[in-house]
Amino acid sequence: MNEIIRKRKSVRKYDLTPLDAATLEAVRAEIAGVKPLYPDVKFSVEITSKTKGILGVKAPHFLIFGSENKPGSHENIGFIGQQLDLYFSANGLGACWLGASKPGEAMESDLPYVIALAFGKPAEPLHRELSAFKRKPLSAISEGNDPRLEAARLAPSGVNMQNWYFIADDGKIHCYLKKPNPLVGLMLGKMSRIDLGIAICHIVYGELENFSFAEAGDAPVRKGLIYAGTITFGTGGVQ
Repeated sequence: MNEIIRKRKSVRKYDLTPLDAATLEAVRAEIAGVKPLYPDVKFSVEITSKTKGILGVKAPHFLIFGSENKPGSHENIGFIGQQLDLYFSANGLGACWLGASKPGEAMESDLPYVIALAFGKPAEPLHRELSAFKRKPLSAISEGNDPRLEAARLAPSGVNMQNWYFIADDGKIHCYLKKPNPLVGLMLGKMSRIDLGIAICHIVYGELENFSFAEAGDAPVRKGLIYAGTITFGTGGVQ
């Protein structure tokens, strides 16, 4: 498991001084190089200094994600955005997903807005010890044996619900969402699918050129689970 995954945290307090031009240019280069989970889904990532929302975080910069509305679009944004979250954490910057925020100014892209990610120099500790993670046990979110599943367990999620499930089977990892009760479904909305994309990113991080994600005919059917797709390793990149 990547060392950054073992110590990343959601940073909610920032030095509000804007980052220098060279750092922002490096962020733009990282954005240009992200790997989508669904290559056929159009998406956009913009840097802005303004968001709005009752649960907003004060930060010098925000990433604003847009996407066309197609199957897999929210998982795709979670997968893309978490690559950037981990990039920030590895390079001395904090980041935090903002599920309740909206753009504070007009987006350049005409794609519908999905979610925002705050980032900047942290004004609190950037990392944490592994013992500080508050997560469900692996047995509550998965079955089968694959060391990559621990990375999924440590992934962030809306109100820490971890509303995902994984089945490791003969080198593959089948990915599911747990069917929420109506109240939880109303509260989380699109976040559950974004969260699943985030967790999938943790599973394949470090192997982004060596996996595929697609529906599999042999995926187990489980009551209370919604099948999303299967990760297969050793297949030469996202397909």
